[in-house]
Amino acid sequence: MTARVEFFFDLSSPWTCLAFHNLPGVLERTGATARYRPILVGGVFNAVNPAVYAAREQTDNRRLQHSWKVLQDWARLADVPMNFPSEWHPAKSIAAMRFCCALEDDQAALGRFARGAFASYFDRQENLDDPAVLAAVADAEGLDGAALAAAAATDPVKARLRANTEEVIARGGYGSPSMFVDGDDMYFGNDQLPLVEAALLRTRA
Repeated sequence: MTARVEFFFDLSSPWTCLAFHNLPGVLERTGATARYRPILVGGVFNAVNPAVYAAREQTDNRRLQHSWKVLQDWARLADVPMNFPSEWHPAKSIAAMRFCCALEDDQAALGRFARGAFASYFDRQENLDDPAVLAAVADAEGLDGAALAAAAATDPVKARLRANTEEVIARGGYGSPSMFVDGDDMYFGNDQLPLVEAALLRTRA
């Protein structure tokens, strides 16, 4: 059965962490399935949303300042630890997302690794860009961290990450998470999950 939801994601995004934890409830209530698609959100920003970088430089940006409160409010609601930002913010996520791409064909393993990596970065404040940290996360989730690190360094995995990133850009995505219902109905961010659920219920296959 084809997954009705495509979840394009980057592990460095706190809003993606929340959406990752909240999406399973949506899937359970609607009977839908999802496919998780790793991307490099920095590549998306560089291509179509460079204003993100400018906003980060504005220390008096009220919207950005308020977003930290809203983030913590959502984290409490979802019961997700959110010790963020840390000294590693903003994170370079290319190593982490290559780990994810190496697991993309095994969605169950990808889900376990992503959950562990989110906890590593947003709860324990570990360095998401450190391959040793990523390998330890994989080991803790019952995966072979050393083998995964080796696979993440291969050209096919690097090419898959580029291809996934280019695909989400071509389909209209501008950040993480970008979610598509039934192919072309796009939603963005944790806040839009109720709309994802409504779309799934409205067009239940």
